[in-house]
Amino acid sequence: MATERSFYEILGVDRNASDADIKRAFRKLAQQWHPDVSTEAGAGDKFKEINEAYQVLSDPQRRQVYDMVGRAGLHDMGGAGSPFGEGFAGFGDLFDAFFAGMGGAATGARRGGRRQSGSDLRYDLRIVFEEAVRGIEKEIEFDLLDRCATCSGTGAAPGSSQVACSACGGRGEVRSVRQTMLGQMVNVTACTRCNGEGRVVDSPCQACRGDGRTQRRKKIRVTIPAGIDEGHQIRLSGEGEAGPRGGPAGNLYVAVHVTPHAFLRRDGTEIFYDLQLSIAQAALGTRTRIPTIEGDEELEVRGGTQPGTEIRLRGRGVPHLRRPGTRGDLHVMVHVNVPTKLSKRGRQLLEELAAESGETVLTGGIIDRMKDALG
Repeated sequence: MATERSFYEILGVDRNASDADIKRAFRKLAQQWHPDVSTEAGAGDKFKEINEAYQVLSDPQRRQVYDMVGRAGLHDMGGAGSPFGEGFAGFGDLFDAFFAGMGGAATGARRGGRRQSGSDLRYDLRIVFEEAVRGIEKEIEFDLLDRCATCSGTGAAPGSSQVACSACGGRGEVRSVRQTMLGQMVNVTACTRCNGEGRVVDSPCQACRGDGRTQRRKKIRVTIPAGIDEGHQIRLSGEGEAGPRGGPAGNLYVAVHVTPHAFLRRDGTEIFYDLQLSIAQAALGTRTRIPTIEGDEELEVRGGTQPGTEIRLRGRGVPHLRRPGTRGDLHVMVHVNVPTKLSKRGRQLLEELAAESGETVLTGGIIDRMKDALG
């Protein structure tokens, strides 16, 4: 089965992309794949996928939920603006997508270079069932490229500094202008000498060789919220790798993996436990101990409990991630075990019970029944 692409991958941007980066990427793709423009097969589906990604990543609240728990968390947000609805990006965004770049004022050209961001990192963290339900704080340790201590991340040797790129005048971009029937068209490309940063290092730092970063091991503490589940991710902004020569750091994504419980099963915020009872316990009632998130507890089972009965302990399940103070339930599912072997006394007692209840059963053992058959 094909892996579902992330919204960032669909738009072709990094996870730490700015709002401007996301909008710019959407404009470019919309110009290419809009059904009224593209004649390629599947253009409509492609544009719908692009628009769905833009709706989520352009909304700060939806983007935060998506970064933490993925697409699954967006279903609960609902509303007409749901990223899985049939809506499309605003008319203003589409208008900008087709007409941005025509005319001097419409270009929205940036001033100064854009520093390259550091890479995002992923850390796989395994926790036990109880920790996922209750929440916990964990210390994690990992290797990364961090800011060089010698040059403070500038990449320049001590006593020197970065200077403006002579090729682009410090803008980080090179422009070419041409006249079209629709007006002036400005083409903007990143400067190849400074890689779009606008500044260069003439005297590189020896410790990091001008990169502004060195390899080191880092320790941080991560707060795992109560109710987190297998496959959820926690986004820690700015805890990824440092950007080259003072660029902004990437993000750290902590992917959570939960070790299953020996007896309890989880389905969302609900927890299930299979309780095994004997015929006598189900018929007469009993007190038994069951496992819960808070530890083993005594449970009273009333006489006459039938197989398949569900005993619900409200508020004893998993906390809701997005509704603090509320929890699911613990469901105790009753199973009655029928003995496969009986002692002579046990069989006699059950036969007497059947006789008193007027039930028809096979009496005696197999030897007795063979004697009766032979006369």
